[in-house]
Amino acid sequence: MIEKHIVLEDIDPVIFYGPNNAHIQMIKALFPKLRIVARGNVIKVMGDEEEMCAFEEAVLALEKYCVQYNSLNEETILDIVKGNAPKTEKAGNAIVFSVTGKPIIPRSENQLKLVQEFEKNDMIFAIGPAGSGKTYTAIALAVRALKNKEIKKIILSRPAVEAGEKLGFLPGDMKDKIDPYLQPLYDALQDMIPAAKLKEYMELNVIQIAPLAFMRGRTLNDAVVILDEAQNTTTQQIKMFLTRMGMNTKMIVTGDMTQIDLPASQTSGLVQAIKILKGVKGISFIELNKKDIVRHKLVTRIVEAYEKFEEKEKAERKTTRTAKEPEKTPQA
Repeated sequence: MIEKHIVLEDIDPVIFYGPNNAHIQMIKALFPKLRIVARGNVIKVMGDEEEMCAFEEAVLALEKYCVQYNSLNEETILDIVKGNAPKTEKAGNAIVFSVTGKPIIPRSENQLKLVQEFEKNDMIFAIGPAGSGKTYTAIALAVRALKNKEIKKIILSRPAVEAGEKLGFLPGDMKDKIDPYLQPLYDALQDMIPAAKLKEYMELNVIQIAPLAFMRGRTLNDAVVILDEAQNTTTQQIKMFLTRMGMNTKMIVTGDMTQIDLPASQTSGLVQAIKILKGVKGISFIELNKKDIVRHKLVTRIVEAYEKFEEKEKAERKTTRTAKEPEKTPQA
């Protein structure tokens, strides 16, 4: 009789073991000749060597399935242990699978274009209105690259532009002060990575979330780096960010030109970067619009209403300026 330890490295053991350990109990029943003890992310197995080899092969296949689909069920366990291909949900263009096992797919033509351009280019600018899925799609692409071991880390950043409250007046330490600015990024990650695994990734700095100011002086290698809300960067900040790019790194810059919160005297770094970098090889620009909005249908109507209001204001300002211009008197 021999003993072996198998470590579940890439998954949340809760998903693998199942509710009330139902999955691991089923696996034990399928290998009656082995003594199996599971604790945390380690499975200790004792018994016949040949049976143990079959068990290890099945566990690795189940682990791989969990990594990809973030779910496991009894039917899948049975299929994999018997050596059959598991039945999976038809996912089409799935980028990754959510923590509930549902496929996360591009939900519009421009979101699909973002996925395709990510494969071809190392730097992507995704510009579009609120709710167009630019940040969520970008994070899904980063999570997929991490799961496929194409990169070693994900780095997510956004400028901490103050809106009303000064950072110094907010309670708590620096993390407490900046977390509200980064919450949309946490929300997307929690949809795609099981809670225990996400906590582990963040503790080990495999996934890093930081304000833009913390990027200075770094060289970012083997990573997918996402800069969110880039319309609120200054020209110096975005240049600093883009020049952090290292080897085997992809960058995705997202922004919404209609939500610039900088003082009127400051130029948006994103606006300037788009003008300067248009036509540079290896950089792709994706423009999303109101047709790509995947939030509540009211969001589309709100965006349209604001667009009409802004157009009307521009027309009124133009009319007012024209009326105020003095008439030129003909010279004798």
